[in-house]
Parts: sequence; structure tokens; C-alpha cells
Amino acid sequence: MNLTISGHHIEVTPALRNYVTTKLDRITRHFDQVVDVKVLLTVEKQKEKEKRQRAECNIHVKGSDLFAESSHFDLYAAVDELVDKMDRQVVRHKDRIQDHHDASKREMLA
Repeated sequence: MNLTISGHHIEVTPALRNYVTTKLDRITRHFDQVVDVKVLLTVEKQKEKEKRQRAECNIHVKGSDLFAESSHFDLYAAVDELVDKMDRQVVRHKDRIQDHHDASKREMLA
């Protein structure tokens, strides 16, 4: 799995990089066919203080690309929310590509 963590108007510190990496381990625990992960952490230059910390994630898995973004006043909370969204998408994608119908059961019923 290739992991790219970059920042826009923010320096990605080793602590922040470690936090994002440990959170993204949850996604690879559910689905091991993750090819590429790109995370962009941004601090918006706007006057209102709420939701100016933003985290975006683009995941390339076998068969599809998944994207999610999250905004919060705290960057760590935005990363938490982002990983929750990505986790739901990855689990849903895994369910879609799995064959839920057993062919042998259908042949026995026919």
C-alpha cells in the first residue's frame, strides 16, 4: 500500500503523520486490497473559525476509487471523521465485490 500524506497551509508533523497512519490501519484491517492512499490535510484561510481544518482522502482499491472529506475545527477530529467515512465506504465496496450467492446451493434447488 502506497501512502501519501500532504499538507496545504500546514506542516505535516511526525505526530500528525503517525496519527493518520494508525487511523488508516483500520481500513486495511477490513480490506487488504488497498493499492494507494492519498491524504490531504488543509487549513482553510477563512474568517470563521468553525470547520476550517479539513481532511480529504482518496483511496484506490482493486476495482474502484473511493473519496471522502471532512471538516472540523480540530484537525484530529476531522481525521477521525474522515476515517469513519472511508471505513464505511471500504466495507460497502468489499460487500459489493464479494459473491454472496453460492452456486452449489442454486444447483441443488433446481
